[in-house]
Amino acid sequence: MLLGKFQFFQGYSIVVAKDHIRELNDLTLAKRHAYFDEMCLVAKAIQEVFNPLKINYELLGNQVPHLHWHLFPRYQTDPETLKPAWIRLDRAEKSPEEQAFCIQGTISPQKTAYLLRSHLEKLGANKYE
Repeated sequence: MLLGKFQFFQGYSIVVAKDHIRELNDLTLAKRHAYFDEMCLVAKAIQEVFNPLKINYELLGNQVPHLHWHLFPRYQTDPETLKPAWIRLDRAEKSPEEQAFCIQGTISPQKTAYLLRSHLEKLGANKYE
């Protein structure tokens, strides 16, 4: 799990496959199940630590052809709840002011990462190493 750059979506994380593979269906059945289990564990940690209204799951790979999921926690305070997170992130990539706004969460990225990793340990994430 990596903490995403844009913590406007507090707890935004990326779950990267350990094997270099482009498509989900190219994983063996056992590895696919383990990958989904790990992703669900990260989502559970986000839910329990930050209590978002909803988590959006995105598997694209158009820019980085390595299997990875983006987990975007969405909150009641999000002014664009009916729009995909990518719209705001696209604006952030084009505007330094928007980027500065979107990088900041309600707590520091270091504290966010610490909280998630600590909670993942409590949930038994070390079995996926």
